[in-house]
Amino acid sequence: MIEFHSIDREVPAIESELFVYALSSLINQEKRVVGDVNVILCSDEYLLEMNRLHLDHDYYTDIITFDYCVEDVVSGDLYVSLDRITENANDHGVTLLNEFARVCAHGVLHLCGYGDKSADDEVVMREKENYYLPLFVSRET
Repeated sequence: MIEFHSIDREVPAIESELFVYALSSLINQEKRVVGDVNVILCSDEYLLEMNRLHLDHDYYTDIITFDYCVEDVVSGDLYVSLDRITENANDHGVTLLNEFARVCAHGVLHLCGYGDKSADDEVVMREKENYYLPLFVSRET
């Protein structure tokens, strides 16, 4: 089951059924099974504290992914900074929904086993994000 939550920020107006479908489809196309995935929206400050506490990193980030996968069942928590994705959307000239979709896809791709620490891994991650982004677009638009 894929669910959306918020800690100290409101979930933006999204078609949650479409996002659940898109993330589920991504997982299935990666030959995995949907487990429990939580997308949790929070502020920059909340995510910075989590980054310090859990990863020993002292910088802002758009997402932190906690992987609870067992074999091919994809489960995890995706903590997303609404402040960071809003700024990134403005910087890249895309909508907030587009950036939110990209970051959610990015987190789920991590849960499917993709990394982004090396230059080669980052190229693959970006290709996968771009491949799956159309899933988040309503067929009515």
